[in-house]
Amino acid sequence: MKVIFMGSPAFSVPVLDELLAAGHEIACVYCQPPRPAGRGKKDRPTPVHARAEELGLMVRHPLNFKDPADVAEFAALQADVAVVVAYGLLLPQALLDAPAKGCLNIHASLLPRWRGAAPIHRAILEGDDETGVCIMQMEAGLDTGPVVLRLETDIEAEDTTETLHDRLSEIGAAAIVDTLFALDTLTPEAQPVEGVTYAKKITKDEAQIDWSQPAHKVDRQIRGLSPFPGAWSTYNGERIKFHMSKVSDAIGAAGEVVGPFTIACGKGAVEILTAQREGKRAMPVAEILKGLDLPAGTTFE
Repeated sequence: MKVIFMGSPAFSVPVLDELLAAGHEIACVYCQPPRPAGRGKKDRPTPVHARAEELGLMVRHPLNFKDPADVAEFAALQADVAVVVAYGLLLPQALLDAPAKGCLNIHASLLPRWRGAAPIHRAILEGDDETGVCIMQMEAGLDTGPVVLRLETDIEAEDTTETLHDRLSEIGAAAIVDTLFALDTLTPEAQPVEGVTYAKKITKDEAQIDWSQPAHKVDRQIRGLSPFPGAWSTYNGERIKFHMSKVSDAIGAAGEVVGPFTIACGKGAVEILTAQREGKRAMPVAEILKGLDLPAGTTFE
């Protein structure tokens, strides 16, 4: 098929690669514009933009589609279908209607659960047992369209947002190829009205750990916010981020160190497996403990 691809972050890159590997023609790649990043605050293209340029594909990055010329350019591509995955903009109806077979969105949740911006984070934070990918026919509403293909995966106790992100990206890439192959034979199913939840955008305000919470909630906070923004707490005035953990049966006062990088919670404790000191990279705790004195009985705040 002749495909318009619309995506921006790293999550979208495997999808672009799989579409090309399957023999589809990419008429154009749409992504968010380059924005200042890094220490020098120089404009940096999105991962999809960078990959598309490597592949020699045409790239466009309008700020929005309020300019009729941008809408006309999109329609002039005369694509069979648009594939949208973490693009970052709501599409106006004129764009949704332009491709012959409409616009298909790859969404990283089992709709209607976790519509919106941060479905992977929220699934871990809320302790969901499973999640997945839905291929959805796009409508003007936020993730409200009928689903044409649904694939599930378990959320494991060791999953972080990073590991689940990577797994769902690969699942989504395979799913869209299967969907395009069988598109004319698939029957879209309307989303049920029951069970709708919204995955609001993650903010840094959610990252500070409250050690009075039960261990299972602290563990989910650590894994759900890993690697960004990173759940954190302070120890002797230093902010330390935690990237991987598991629940422990140890007991103690909330925030108390009760073992080698094991910290008591309101109920139970969490054993920290990967952490990051200020100005350092994330590393296993065995390495961190070589330079951090963390005696039992001291506390995180």
